[in-house]
Order: sequence, then C-alpha cells, then structure tokens
Amino acid sequence: MSVSENETLIELKNINKWFGGFHALKDISLTVNKGERIVLCGPSGSGKSTLIRCINHLEAIKDGTITVAGKEMANDAKSIDSIRREVGMVFQSFNLFPHLKIIDNCSLALRRVKGMQRDEAEVIARKYLDRVHILEQADKYPAQLSGGQQQRVAIARALCMEPKVMLFDEPTSALDPEMVKEVLDTMIGLAQDGMTMICVTHEMGFARKVANRVLFMADGQVLEEAAPDEFFSAPKHERAKAFLGEILAHN
Repeated sequence: MSVSENETLIELKNINKWFGGFHALKDISLTVNKGERIVLCGPSGSGKSTLIRCINHLEAIKDGTITVAGKEMANDAKSIDSIRREVGMVFQSFNLFPHLKIIDNCSLALRRVKGMQRDEAEVIARKYLDRVHILEQADKYPAQLSGGQQQRVAIARALCMEPKVMLFDEPTSALDPEMVKEVLDTMIGLAQDGMTMICVTHEMGFARKVANRVLFMADGQVLEEAAPDEFFSAPKHERAKAFLGEILAHN
C-alpha cells in the first residue's frame, strides 16, 4: 500500500460552504496524494459529507478552490463533468435504478457518458462486478439483492468509469450489521490495489486498518489530523477524545 508523495490528486484551498445563514465548512484546506486513503470522522452535522460532496460538485462552494487531477473546478457544466469523470462516489443509500438490471445499472454511464456500445460497456461492467465478487447477480434487479450486495454493486458501478479517486459517504451506515463486513472487505481490497480514497465513516476498525490519515471534523472545521495509530491512541483535541469515547463505548 505504497503512497506516491509526488502526485497530488486532490487539493482543496480555503473551502467555505454556506447553507443560508449556516456556515457548514470553514476555511478547509486538504491535499490528497495518489494512493492515499483518508478517513473523515466526527459527530453528525460536522461537515464530513458536505466536504466530499463539494469535491465532485454535488454541493457548490462559496469560496476557495478545488483541484482534481490537475484540473481546477469552475462553475460550468464542462468543468464539472470533467471533474466527475475522475471521481467515483458511493452513497449511503446505494442510489441504484430499481427498474434496471444490475448489469445495466453498471453499464449505463459507460454508454451515456463515454459513448460505448452496449457490448463493450457490458464487458467492463462484468469485469468490475467480478472485482467486487457479485458477478453472479448481473441479471437480477436491485430489489432482489441484500443491502450489502446492492452497495457492492454501487461500488462496481463507480469503478466502471475507472476514476482516479473514490469518495465514500458513510457506505455502511444504512446496512444491517451482518452486511457491513462484505462492504468493508471490498473497500479494503480497493485500498490494497492502490486506489486513492476519501471515506466518511464511523467504522473505526476500517480506519485503523486502511487509512494513511484520519481527519476529525466538528462544526465545519478539521480539528485534528493524524496517522491512525496516533489518533486512536492519543487524540489531542478534547472534541476528538469525547467522540472516540462515545464510539468505543458503543462498540
């Protein structure tokens, strides 16, 4: 799991985001190099999900700059589409099309965005469904799959676009406990393959195993940033100490 220290894939500079009068992100700067795995943690409402949604312009920032794979995001459709081709995103709620078979859920963007023929797109879709160990479900519909299986399909769908970075927004929080491991194992496999990842998660075991850095957020700010061993054994900020105490008490 080596990390390239030379190639910066994501750079955020002085990001601010407002929802009406609510200051959701406050002067956040972050650099993510190729191959790094970043875990964002913190209490609900701290800005974690908002931050990663800004990276692929699901939320627009008030000020600051976002650069992905050398491209600075502008507020126009061409720039946003260019950034989104580099960034895959997996949501808490799967976001699969219920009326489409699994193979079509995964191949649709390849056909619509990249202009591939159906046969070519399906070859790639099957490759990534196999990568997440769910190829045998290709001809089923989402409702026929468990939550864990649906989330693995969502990961495969994102991988089909061959992104340089994967964003995960609490990918296990909507799952029953027995389904969490299969999704985390898939994410661990991606990390072992060198995928650059930013993950919003409360799965602290995953963070210990996979992350290069853990960022603790509260009130729209990054209050602490450290290597996993350091963060979990000796958190410095009082808010981080309280948060970890609550998480560990529930586990």
